[in-house]
Amino acid sequence: MSKVWEDLQWRGLVHQVTDPALGPLLDDDFLTVYCGIDPTGPSMHPGHLIGVLTLRRLQLAGHQVVPLIGSGTGLIGDPSGRDEERLLLSEADLEANVVAIRHQVERLLDADGRAAKLAPIVTDNGQWLRKLTLTDFLRDVGKHFSVNEMIRKDSVRNRLEGREQGISFTEFTYMLLQAFDYLHLYDEHHCRLQIGGSDQWGNITEGIDLIRRLRADTAYGLTWPLLTTDNGSKMGKSDARTTVWLDPTRTSPYQFFQYWVRTDDADVGMRLRWFTFLDRERIEELDEATASHPERREAQRALAWEVTALVHGAPEAGRAQRAAEVLFTEAIAELDEATLLDVFSDAPSSQAGGDGVALVDALVQSGLSKSKGDARKTISQGGVYVNNRRVDDIDYALSSADLLHGRHVVLRKGKRDHHLLTLG
Repeated sequence: MSKVWEDLQWRGLVHQVTDPALGPLLDDDFLTVYCGIDPTGPSMHPGHLIGVLTLRRLQLAGHQVVPLIGSGTGLIGDPSGRDEERLLLSEADLEANVVAIRHQVERLLDADGRAAKLAPIVTDNGQWLRKLTLTDFLRDVGKHFSVNEMIRKDSVRNRLEGREQGISFTEFTYMLLQAFDYLHLYDEHHCRLQIGGSDQWGNITEGIDLIRRLRADTAYGLTWPLLTTDNGSKMGKSDARTTVWLDPTRTSPYQFFQYWVRTDDADVGMRLRWFTFLDRERIEELDEATASHPERREAQRALAWEVTALVHGAPEAGRAQRAAEVLFTEAIAELDEATLLDVFSDAPSSQAGGDGVALVDALVQSGLSKSKGDARKTISQGGVYVNNRRVDDIDYALSSADLLHGRHVVLRKGKRDHHLLTLG
């Protein structure tokens, strides 16, 4: 007998369920489960990761999982959790996103090497939605939905109440398309459970109602709490500059690692439960470590390692961890150039002439010191570091011996202020 239901509850992954009978079914029976993945971004982000990892937990418990990449619904756009209309993607961009996300999903559903009883059925709703004619859709699907009920859904009502934006007919029909997805997967794979974030509750229940009306069978739904950003909004893809991507060409493994390291103490326990496969005993040990010695950030480091290894592999997680460890030590010279530049990608940087640049001048040019007098004072007080080596000689000049990879010097003032100087 599986204990997956108890585990999901303990991890805080059960926000709402449509029927209390779902728990015993997950523990004692066999279900086919699907989770939709929105391909309107070029990669998955941590918000998607919750769904894929929840599928993985159910897969390891012996259930058949169906990750559904929504190229068909991606052409429309889900209004759930949004206060304005989505910008529609071109079909070429959407297809590129689907290919990238499919690769990520397939890897993650066997990422840790633990054999699952059943391989995932990775599917794409474009395969059937693109074949659906408007008349068939209106006759076979639309006639079973009440507009009165649809406008009571939060995703629709919130937009209707916004006088400036409103909601287009295109997005208004989204929940019907998602309901049809559930019906199609029921017919093709006898899928009887859909899971998703809490903003998907209305869409999920519409699909359940459609299956009840047309197939006279009981289907189920489960949602988890939404992952939010620091300002409390739903994590998404609206601002590509701040989004954390699973694609290493968009968010490097080091930057990805650091995202998890920066988790607040108040959130780290929850994230360990949602995003790792660590067992209950280990997570509770880390909870205690956070409560007793928060300054050590043991839980954050464990979280960063586990998720980075899961997404990018243990070797990349090791490199990211090593880079973080040497950030304030002279071992920084051991980093390869790509990692060095990655580590300091968010730090101020500048270029200067070749060998012989006075350290005082370099500090002023970099902005670490306001004036030469200020630079000399800071150096003499032992507050200046060259490649994390303290320098207290006010006449010190940078030389080839200081260059990392023949051209870079890391200047540091005090504990936190870094500057990457490139010479030549």
